[in-house]
Amino acid sequence: MAVFALPQEMIGFYKKNIEYITEHAVDPDKRRYATKHEAVRHYIDVDHWGKIPFPEVPRKFDDALVKYGQLQLIDRNIFDTINLTLNKVENEESRFDPTLEILNGDEIWHSVRDTAFQRFFKEYIRNQYYEEEWLVEGQVYDEFFQSDKFTEGNKVLRFVDQFSHQGILPYHLESMFFQLRKAFKDEDPEKVLRLSADYGHYIADGHVPLHTTVNYNGQLTDQVGIHAFWESRLPELFAEEEYDFFVGPADYIEQPNKYFWNIITESHSLLDSVLSIEKRLSQTFPPDRQYCYDERLTRTVRIECEEYATAYHDAMGDMVETRMQDAIRAISSVWYSAWVSAGQPDINAWADEDYKPVEEIRRNSNLGAGSHDVRQ
Repeated sequence: MAVFALPQEMIGFYKKNIEYITEHAVDPDKRRYATKHEAVRHYIDVDHWGKIPFPEVPRKFDDALVKYGQLQLIDRNIFDTINLTLNKVENEESRFDPTLEILNGDEIWHSVRDTAFQRFFKEYIRNQYYEEEWLVEGQVYDEFFQSDKFTEGNKVLRFVDQFSHQGILPYHLESMFFQLRKAFKDEDPEKVLRLSADYGHYIADGHVPLHTTVNYNGQLTDQVGIHAFWESRLPELFAEEEYDFFVGPADYIEQPNKYFWNIITESHSLLDSVLSIEKRLSQTFPPDRQYCYDERLTRTVRIECEEYATAYHDAMGDMVETRMQDAIRAISSVWYSAWVSAGQPDINAWADEDYKPVEEIRRNSNLGAGSHDVRQ
């Protein structure tokens, strides 16, 4: 549906490949077994860090990694690890001007300040994000800061990511925006298609309130299964007959970072209703009419009864339909905005080129088995 919200200058190429984009929108879920870095792209447990509007969470990914990361000093000669915490401060205002304390005797290290360390982080640490360990030789540190802290001995600094495991969805959405823009600039139709399909998946995840919370499947409130109930069972029952998916034209996104964080914040603002309405309903609805059994792919599964699902759906009003509509418009808007910021190349001309058959793209997709929800 997002394809039909695109302008005429784009719709020819996307419409020709609409089958590929639709089928491959599930690829991110299938990749979760291929790399440990995939699952965290689908969610952010933003309430782990604070409450709306989440001032505790830096909007730039590097800042978030630094703020909640840990720096360790490893002396290879004595096999001793000393923790250097980056956030040993008393208030939020001074978080980005940290004093690092070497927890080894009485030595206090005052030489590292925010802007210098952030430059050091980006130059020597950030590019190791997909490595097993993020290591920097002590000598490199001394040269950068013109110090002599680590010149003697055989010492190495190790940075420990303590942020990503809570999810990185809004940061990944922003990263993908620039990847897609580059693909348009490079006039690489295969990459544009792959990124466009992936983008649809992650954008949709961001519009699900349960992708923004530690309590992602109701496991903390005795509501296990509510994730699939909200994002799968309800659309399955009501979307085709009752929802309107024509959302109007795509919008140009002036500030991608702000736009993606607004998606997360809006989704999270609905979380209390998602949980509290179902909890209240489960306590008043006859228990024997809440769950039924259905045949799915030769298996008998326990699933919410249609009557119970209807009651939950009606109690939430148009919430699910609206989030799906917003997701459709957001998908088309990021495609459109990346194309505009890339200089508006003539992509409809690609639709007439035999650059690579869609079937060949399918065959070359390196995908493993997966499930609907990467966190279940």
